[in-house]
Amino acid sequence: MKQKNSLAKVISLLSIAAVYLFLYVPLAVLLIFSFNTASFPSPWEGFTWNWYVELFQSEHLWQSFLNSLIVAFSATLLSLLMGIFLIFYCSQGGRIRTFLTLFYGNLIIPETVLAIGLLGFFTIIKVSLGIDTLIVAHTVLGLGFVIPIVYARFLELDDRMTEASLVLGATPIQTFLRVILPLLRPSLIATGLLVFILSFDDFILSYFCVGSNSQTLSLYILSMLRSGISPVVNALSAILLTLSSFLVFLFFSIKSRTKIF
Repeated sequence: MKQKNSLAKVISLLSIAAVYLFLYVPLAVLLIFSFNTASFPSPWEGFTWNWYVELFQSEHLWQSFLNSLIVAFSATLLSLLMGIFLIFYCSQGGRIRTFLTLFYGNLIIPETVLAIGLLGFFTIIKVSLGIDTLIVAHTVLGLGFVIPIVYARFLELDDRMTEASLVLGATPIQTFLRVILPLLRPSLIATGLLVFILSFDDFILSYFCVGSNSQTLSLYILSMLRSGISPVVNALSAILLTLSSFLVFLFFSIKSRTKIF
C-alpha cells in the first residue's frame, strides 16, 4: 500500500514538473536568446546588448506601447465604472437580471464578428477610427467580463449588512460606498486585471477598430514580423515578461501583508 502511495506521489510530481517545463521553458529560451548576437531563430553565437539598445532607440515602438497602455487603462476604468453604476442601480431595487444575458454575448460571439460589427457601427455613425474608437471597442469587450463576475459576487453578499447600515441611519449612497463597494473590491480588482491584460494584448479589435493613423503594440509587432523576425521582438518580450513578473511578485507581497482578497 505504501509503495502504491509513493508511486502515485512520484507520478503526480513528474506530471506537475512536465506541465511547468512545458509552460516556462519557452519563456526561458526567449530570455536567453534575446542576448544572442545572431538573429532569431539561430544557434547561440555570443552575448550582446545590441537588441536592447536598438529597442530603446525605437520611437515608433514606444509610441505603440504608450497607445496600448492608454487604451488598456481607459477600457479597464470605463468597464469598472459602468459595472459599479449598474450594481448600484441593482442595489437600489433595479432589475438587471433580465438584461444580464446581453453581456454574455461578448464571451460567446467570436471576437472577429464583434470587431466587424463595431467597425460597421462606427462607419454608419460616421466616426473616424482611432484610439477613441478602440477604447470604446475594448470597453464593450470588458463589460462582458466585469458585469457578470461582479454581479455574481453581489448576489453572494449578506443582505443583513446593508439592512443594518440603513437602519443605523446611513443613506443608500453611503451604504453602497462604505458597505457594498468594499465587499466587491476583490472581484473588481480581479476583473480589472483581467480586462487590462485582454485589452493590452488584443489584436483583432485593434486591427479592425484603430484605423491607419494610430498603432498599438500588437499591430507594431505584426508589422515587424512581416519583414522578418527581429531579435528586437525578443528583447521587448523579455522586458514585458520581467515587468509582468515584478508586478505579480509585488501584488502577492502586498496581498500577504494586507487583506486585499
